[in-house]
Amino acid sequence: MSQGKQSIELLVPINVYLESGVHIGTHMCTKHMKKFVYKLKPDGPYILDVRKIDERIRIAAKFIARYKPENVLAVSARQYGFTPVQKFAEFTNAKAVIGRFIPGTLTNPYLDMYVEADILIVTDPRVDQQAIIEASKIGIPVVAIASTDAKLSNVDLVIPGNNKGRKSLAVIYWLLTRQVLRERGALAPDGELPVGPEAFETKVVSR
Repeated sequence: MSQGKQSIELLVPINVYLESGVHIGTHMCTKHMKKFVYKLKPDGPYILDVRKIDERIRIAAKFIARYKPENVLAVSARQYGFTPVQKFAEFTNAKAVIGRFIPGTLTNPYLDMYVEADILIVTDPRVDQQAIIEASKIGIPVVAIASTDAKLSNVDLVIPGNNKGRKSLAVIYWLLTRQVLRERGALAPDGELPVGPEAFETKVVSR
């Protein structure tokens, strides 16, 4: 069954996903991510199943919406995740930590940058490992955007997707933001954000 035939059920037209490269994985696939793979290109990367990405965004949004907005923490050590995470936090009233995750941020109340959270969202479990370790120590659930190369130790809910692309991360966080607000009732079931996914893109300054 082709991914295109499922477009009527998706949160956005299929071309929004495909043009942003949300489905493009890496040349490696861990055992944890095999169930989210649509196919393997003979000379290219693993391709993620758009339907499963869409489904997991819905599931994650429903889960995140159960928590008080101010107790939700989104993080990204990956540069392309900076603006998406900040916009997600801005629209949903969550907290955000971008750049290096200072050890103790979740576990040491005496640090200036200490953050209290009931749920953690990470942009890439490979590079946001410190945040995941601390979340596991204090016993809060972890939602992770994960490409095909991800190891999912201490991750409770996976959103499969290209977490290395600028446009891909913008679309994923834009949709997650919209869905969280819909689940909370802050947007109508078919309500839209005042901005499109391009507003969630990290702008790259050319030198």
